[in-house]
Amino acid sequence: MTQTPSRNAARVRWWRWRSNPLRRRSDRVEAWIVLLSWCLAVLCGALAAPVAAGAVRDALAAERAQARPVSAVLTERAPRTPPATSDGSGGDTVWATVRWTAPDGTGRTGRAEAEPAAAAGTRVTVWTDRAGALVEAPLSATEAQFQAVGTGVLAGAGAAAAVWACGRLARRRLDRLRLERWEAEWARVGPQWRRRMTG
Repeated sequence: MTQTPSRNAARVRWWRWRSNPLRRRSDRVEAWIVLLSWCLAVLCGALAAPVAAGAVRDALAAERAQARPVSAVLTERAPRTPPATSDGSGGDTVWATVRWTAPDGTGRTGRAEAEPAAAAGTRVTVWTDRAGALVEAPLSATEAQFQAVGTGVLAGAGAAAAVWACGRLARRRLDRLRLERWEAEWARVGPQWRRRMTG
């Protein structure tokens, strides 16, 4: 006949916190390690997430503030066939040489994305920094928010996992110490038991 779990089974989970003649000092230390590990993991995760998200959000906002759209023209006909991607399919755009005017009035040339087979003289929009050099198009506000949230989640989870792992290592060290003490105690008591059994 099987017995259903009783409230006594739940008490066993908290035995390190209860007065018990079998409870060792190392058991109390382990209980505190577990409690502090979980508390610090939650706290560090909760603190790291918004800090990381805010840092990414600020960096992307600074990129958006530095980049500006500029009208450029193709200096040659764009290639007809987009380059193959890693999965074997072609992309939607091709790279072609374009010309634009920098803020200081000088003409600049560089490579930018354009529609396949676009004719020379076709206007395209490129992104430049304040000095007029080409930069990648900045993320939109929605994309930046999504990336910031994702980074915050990963940073929070990583911080919590790191703290929890440190607590786990401390518990393993404690287990090794208990085993060493048990072996030392058995080395002292074992011979007495053997003498009694053989005597």
